[in-house]
Amino acid sequence: MQIFNFKDTIAFMALKKPAAALSIILVVGSLVSLAINQLNWGLDFTGGTQIEVGYENAANLEEIRDVLESSDFADAVVQNFGSSTDVLIRLASRDGVKPAELGDAALKVLKEADETAEMRGSSYVSSSVGEELTEQGGLAMLVALICILIYVAMRFEWRFALGSVAALTHDVIITLGLFSVFQLEFDLTVLAAVLAVIGYSLNDTIVVCDRIRENFRKVRKGESEEIINISLTQTLNRTVITSLTTVLVLLALFFLGGATIHGFATALLFGVLIGTYSSIYVASLVALMLGISKEDLMPTEVEKEGADQDAVL
Repeated sequence: MQIFNFKDTIAFMALKKPAAALSIILVVGSLVSLAINQLNWGLDFTGGTQIEVGYENAANLEEIRDVLESSDFADAVVQNFGSSTDVLIRLASRDGVKPAELGDAALKVLKEADETAEMRGSSYVSSSVGEELTEQGGLAMLVALICILIYVAMRFEWRFALGSVAALTHDVIITLGLFSVFQLEFDLTVLAAVLAVIGYSLNDTIVVCDRIRENFRKVRKGESEEIINISLTQTLNRTVITSLTTVLVLLALFFLGGATIHGFATALLFGVLIGTYSSIYVASLVALMLGISKEDLMPTEVEKEGADQDAVL
């Protein structure tokens, strides 16, 4: 398989079948995981009480879970928060029990097991608010995709519109699949990151589509696949530099930003990587499979007024 031709154009579309197979596997795997494991919804969506507990020494999460489970808190979710001495505990809402009382009861149990345990903070979200946030968050992503479909169809061509939306849907599903497979907490910051991934991926896809349209009009000879390869090669430097600089910033947030934005940085970091891949393969590949050609992108000639009379004279 020849990847470079004599014009130093990278033959991206030579790998279209492996790329399509990889995307299908990732999307199907993500959907299966979302159906079976679902998402590990954060407190913003499920509702309940969240307390931050600090210890003098490194906390043993397994012991804390055992203590809470033996004291009628079997549904507690325990994880480190920021450092090994800080612990984040999420408790589901209970009928007839106030959120503050629920947090105090859990802290009392922990103090009996370790006197150094102390409350560092607490928060509460009602289940009705959580359900509303879940519904509104899903609606926000759906509306964003529909608006993008309409914009790209008006700006370019319907084949590019379908390719762009396919790439964005591809990115969102696989990013959600990552959180489902590894059961990473999905809260409002992660939802914001997913919407940011849509915007980032769209920007990259628009640049690629614009260059493909331009080259279809400039290059007189060449098949659709060849012109797409030329366009992707011309935009490769821009794509790599943009993605690399963004990834460097996200790596700093991932390792140094703390637990509060860890999920946000994770979603964006993975989303940028998968978005770069989809802008190269998914969007252009879908347009190619739909039969995009030079004739579809040539500007419509406008007949000048009085041309018929001039021809007669």
